[in-house]
Amino acid sequence: MSEPITGVLTAIVTPFTQQGELNTAQLRQQVQRQIKAGNGVFCGGTNGEFFVLSEQEKIAIAEICVAESAGRKPVVGHIGEISTRDTIRLGKQVAQTGVNAVSAVTPWFVPLTQQELARHYLAVADALTVPLYLYNIPARTGNTLAPETVRQLAEHPNIVGIKDSAGSYDSLSGFLHATQDLPAFSVLNGPDSLIHRGFVEGCKACVSGLANVAPTQINAIWETFRNGDIAASHHAQEAVTGLRTDLYKIAFSPAVVKEALVLMGHDVGASRYGVSFTPDQQQQIRQIVNQYLH
Repeated sequence: MSEPITGVLTAIVTPFTQQGELNTAQLRQQVQRQIKAGNGVFCGGTNGEFFVLSEQEKIAIAEICVAESAGRKPVVGHIGEISTRDTIRLGKQVAQTGVNAVSAVTPWFVPLTQQELARHYLAVADALTVPLYLYNIPARTGNTLAPETVRQLAEHPNIVGIKDSAGSYDSLSGFLHATQDLPAFSVLNGPDSLIHRGFVEGCKACVSGLANVAPTQINAIWETFRNGDIAASHHAQEAVTGLRTDLYKIAFSPAVVKEALVLMGHDVGASRYGVSFTPDQQQQIRQIVNQYLH
């Protein structure tokens, strides 16, 4: 990867059929929708429900996203598994699909020390030729990457950045500060509420789950910032923050994002994990979408 990835990467949902199988036709449509809005794709991540996908599905999803993007926008494939061995195995297969880079969430369930996390990522980076982004989301994994650990890992020539989804500016700024002397290392902002601030403070890109619902509105935060209109970027962020706040009160993403997409007319199906929406919640989602996107 000669140039760092910049702008918006949509943490794209994984569409399923009514029978719960991978809906490849709908995935192609969603990728095209994001490309049209100017966004790249982050596939097989949290919003893509990686935790309920088979290994072959993860590879197929990456293949489809790469094919549909056709080099117009970057594609990053998530490869994080609970073990180093499985992460490397999946990473090698996803790399063969032609993704621009891969990203690996920290191992989960079992608490690991910073030394153990570092050893895990160094082994993955050594085993792969495709650029690797670290992925910090402690609320879901129970393991947190410390800024000093990230600074250490950033010295590896194949570790090109970190996606931070801890959810706080303190976390984001910690990684930005720790790696500020390494211009080739990228900090990617995860929380939709911090997209604008992340760009202002030095993030090269964001990974947005909400871009599934509002692709052009999320992209506007980046485009106006890139064009030097900081006030317009901030204004675009405020509109997105309202949508995020109201929508995520109802349920955790990706479930609420997928439900919003379905109610908007996109046949992405339900989430595979055990979540459901009452008619009242569906009506609330419709009202929120109509309020912010129409």
